[in-house]
Amino acid sequence: MDHQPKTAEEQRNAVVIRELYASAEAAAKNTPKFVSMFGDGGYFYDVGAGKKYYGKDLGYVVDLYASAFPDMHRELYNMYFNDDLVVVELSLNGTHRGNLAIPEGVIPPTNKEIHAPCCDVFHLVDGKVVSFHCYVAVSILLGQLGVFKNLSAAIKK
Repeated sequence: MDHQPKTAEEQRNAVVIRELYASAEAAAKNTPKFVSMFGDGGYFYDVGAGKKYYGKDLGYVVDLYASAFPDMHRELYNMYFNDDLVVVELSLNGTHRGNLAIPEGVIPPTNKEIHAPCCDVFHLVDGKVVSFHCYVAVSILLGQLGVFKNLSAAIKK
């Protein structure tokens, strides 16, 4: 895989992925645009939560993180390209000011900052995302929120 897109397809995919990320930024969040960038049957897989989202549910995680972290932004470190495959190393950054829903319940606002490492893997066909696997370093994110000090007390049911 290469750091720079070489073919026209890879260049188009780079633009699509950057637009997808831009539509998920809290300051300019555009959930309908995010959802529209997926092809028919395309899905988002939140690996840390063990859940796949399809159709209108594709925007759920965008809205969830923007609500929990109203200043959420992504810093993109590296992008790698191989035909219809794009891999992105990035971090999720923001201040926890809203409820964060996780499979076990809800983490109320901690007002702590996160800078969580993440790796996203995309497959695209004809300029549309057909799969998006998001690997957030959940243990680092939760540690930055301070919930490991008393995990059972941090989760409200």
